[in-house]
Amino acid sequence: MFPSFEKIQSFYAKGLWDKEKVKAAVKYQCITADEYEKITGEAYLE
Repeated sequence: MFPSFEKIQSFYAKGLWDKEKVKAAVKYQCITADEYEKITGEAYLE
């Protein structure tokens, strides 16, 4: 199970998660494509 949007955002900001891991969270419907963009600053491309 993936953590919440807030946790994922924090992990990414701290360098604990890379874009691929954040993308996996979208794939498993833990966050939305819009939230991916908010976290990474890039559009989500499948």
